[in-house]
Amino acid sequence: MLDLRTMAKRFIMNEGVKKLVDWKSLVQSIDESLSSLNPKSLRDSRRIELARHNLKEVKNHLRRANERVDTLEEQLRILEEGTTGKKEK
Repeated sequence: MLDLRTMAKRFIMNEGVKKLVDWKSLVQSIDESLSSLNPKSLRDSRRIELARHNLKEVKNHLRRANERVDTLEEQLRILEEGTTGKKEK
């Protein structure tokens, strides 16, 4: 039997949950949008090129930040393993 109260509560509770967004897909989406633009003037084409350059820079910074987060998470795991190993002794 369906419990409408439970279903409504689950629905309401999950509304506030933020879903993780993959930054790579966002960057790709923006790049595709820029590629699909048809500039009507030289000024517009320069703006699009500048936006593409800036997007490339953002992509590089995000990649480096993601690598740094990965190394910090690995260091944290190692430290946590070290502290749990000392407590067991």
